[in-house]
Amino acid sequence: MKTAKIIIDKYFLIGKADDRIFGSFIEHLGRAVYGGIYQEESPLADEKGFRKDVLALVRELKVPVIRYPGGNFVSGFRWEDSVGPKEQRPVRPDLAWQVIETNQFGLNEFAEWSKLAGSDIMMAVNLGTRGPEDAKNLLEYCNFKKGTYYSDLRRRHGYEAPHDIKLWCLGNEMDGPWQIGQKTAVEYGKRAAETSRMMKLLDPGIETVACGSSGLMMPTFGEWEYTVLNECYDEVDYLSLHQYYGNRDNDTKDYLAGNAGMEDFITSVIAICDAVKGKKHSKKQIDLSFDEWNIWYHSEEQDKKLEKWVQMPHQLEDVYNFEDALLAGSMLITLLRHADRVKIACLAQLVNVIAPIMTSDTGAWKQTIYYPYLHAGLYGRGTVLHTLVSSPLYESKTYGETAYLDSVCIWKEDTEELTIFAVNKNLEEDMEVTCDLRQFNGYQIVEHLVLFHEDLKAVNTQADPDRVSPERAGISKVENGIFYTVFIKHSWNVVRLKNLKDQP
Repeated sequence: MKTAKIIIDKYFLIGKADDRIFGSFIEHLGRAVYGGIYQEESPLADEKGFRKDVLALVRELKVPVIRYPGGNFVSGFRWEDSVGPKEQRPVRPDLAWQVIETNQFGLNEFAEWSKLAGSDIMMAVNLGTRGPEDAKNLLEYCNFKKGTYYSDLRRRHGYEAPHDIKLWCLGNEMDGPWQIGQKTAVEYGKRAAETSRMMKLLDPGIETVACGSSGLMMPTFGEWEYTVLNECYDEVDYLSLHQYYGNRDNDTKDYLAGNAGMEDFITSVIAICDAVKGKKHSKKQIDLSFDEWNIWYHSEEQDKKLEKWVQMPHQLEDVYNFEDALLAGSMLITLLRHADRVKIACLAQLVNVIAPIMTSDTGAWKQTIYYPYLHAGLYGRGTVLHTLVSSPLYESKTYGETAYLDSVCIWKEDTEELTIFAVNKNLEEDMEVTCDLRQFNGYQIVEHLVLFHEDLKAVNTQADPDRVSPERAGISKVENGIFYTVFIKHSWNVVRLKNLKDQP
């Protein structure tokens, strides 16, 4: 059995994790909206068409913020089409995904749904085919109380109280050649600055997110971030990152090392943000919004066969297996390890489309990636400790030397709780792990959750929804202030400890 150590000190802190790091994303794409969160006339829906079974699963996740309505979709989005009486809303071709959008579910419906889900909204504005004036009008519609054209229009539509949306994305992936209204970095940076400035004049309490490059491997990466921030640094609050991974070569060892690429991406973007800060002699810090992250590759071949210009096709419907859950866990650990700069993150997406939740006309179920996301959202809210891992290494084809053990520790000082998240990437061997917890006197194990399946390709289906699901099966103990555990081969682990010294 291999051995490893986790090393923490209660005074060496990364910082408090922003709750919004556990966010998600709903785009008008495939069956994310229609047939996902919304399905009129379904026996599973309420009187407004909201799927009750999906709402229950989303509430369980306690998703703090949800990005909407895109994604690529937003770069052609006319928000006015999505509000007002449904019978008057136009049906439009969506150029981004080459489908038909009925607009029967729109901005106000999403505002209602998100309240029921217990989530705030991260609203995206169209900077592809539209610009600052339209973004300002949308903000007025959403946030102004009354007495202006767009605020009173909202009230006539039946929404007396403003939606009070405080987080706004300034477009989406504007360097992408697939993006409607693609821009150069200078063009986009100037437009982002103008848009954010106008919006903040109307509502100084909002925060805005500028588009970073569409991905780490884009030829524009690096230069795009620097140039965009050079134009809009003083006007925006966050810079976005997007990244997806996939096991296309069926090389599980290399695939599970993918969060090393995420690590490099984050540290590189932080360096660029701080370079612009230095150039401008600014005291302001730009933090990061990793507002698209996930695994996306299973559906690629299927999507090539889809018919175009139809409504709600089965698009981007990845069926996730057990090894996907392991990488998702490592990606969540990576985000938490950078909680000092990553303040927002969105698992893309939430329902049906590359999602932890899947639906049919007769039910909804949890995909394998649901569980690490659930656990992180429930137990990862607290102060992130600077977590060092001393672990055996293996050679990854893409990323070089990679530790078998990923881990991060979260401390809730007020309730005296400590959570250890860990992934053992070793495909053959269990791992014996220790951690010196003498600074956490009285802390004892209250739960050790393990997500494991012998078959790395095992999936959950509607017929067998619990094939991959967590168990309280971990082997952990604390003796004389030393934590001992065994993380079984290829497993996701959540070890929860609490100070029980004053307990009877």
